Amino acid sequence: MTVLDATGAERSGRLRRGAGAGAGAARAARAARAGLTGAPVPVLIAAAVLVLAALLVVAPGLVAGSPTQTDPAAALRGPTPHHLFGTDQLGRDVFSRVVHGARPSLLLGCGATIISVLGGALLGLVAGLGGRYGDQVLMRVMDMLLALPPLLVALVVISVLGSGTVNVLIAIGVAFIPPYSRLVRAEALLVRRSGYLEAAVGLGLSRRVLTVRHVLPNALGPLLVLASVGFGTSLIYASSLSFLGLGTRPPAPEWGAMLSDGRDFLQTSWWIALFPGLAVTVSVVSINLVGRHLQGRYTGRTGR
Repeated sequence: MTVLDATGAERSGRLRRGAGAGAGAARAARAARAGLTGAPVPVLIAAAVLVLAALLVVAPGLVAGSPTQTDPAAALRGPTPHHLFGTDQLGRDVFSRVVHGARPSLLLGCGATIISVLGGALLGLVAGLGGRYGDQVLMRVMDMLLALPPLLVALVVISVLGSGTVNVLIAIGVAFIPPYSRLVRAEALLVRRSGYLEAAVGLGLSRRVLTVRHVLPNALGPLLVLASVGFGTSLIYASSLSFLGLGTRPPAPEWGAMLSDGRDFLQTSWWIALFPGLAVTVSVVSINLVGRHLQGRYTGRTGR
């Protein structure tokens, strides 16, 4: 009996050591993969944020030439050291127009996202903390808007308000309100049904205090993650509406409008549309990279 016990104990020890070694190897492999895949992400995020911030703040000071100055004698010239991105059909420097067009393009996406976040947060709080009938009415309206393509909703708003940069900003902001409102409503309902909120109500705290102290802090994390991802989408839609001629008026530079100018010269002067298209692509990919990274960090931290 003693020999059997000793043999069993030794076998159990070997199994535990083997399981521990296997678990340690798995953890090491996961750490290695995380290190390989996550190492360049902070660098890319920092570079993207710095470049976009520089374009927003000091874009006009980065180039000396005017984005609207025409030179018919230099029209449709390819990229040269004097004109890095070539010239367009009116002889305007494409590089200068791309750099100067960064501010209105990025501000359109940023402004539309702010409208969507604020409007969605307000409607979500009203639906989540209000009465049952108000919740049902607001959410059915949001469901109807979600069933429609955002570009169609934006076009409907523009048909009512008219074209122009400000109206495009409002239209895109309204089109993307539903996702934010549903997110804030879900967080508000989750907090509303929690035990500590019931205790706070028992202590006599007002609805405004409950919203500021408990609901908004819990909804802020996922709201910022969704906004960081939605910023890139808003930028795409803003460029699309400008491409259709509904946004920034010529001759002011804007990436979507520049794409529209260059579509008639794709076979002969491809650089007119290529470089503003690359600007939109790089900006959206960089912003989405930031959003996905924040989403992964938030999901890993909360375990959702």
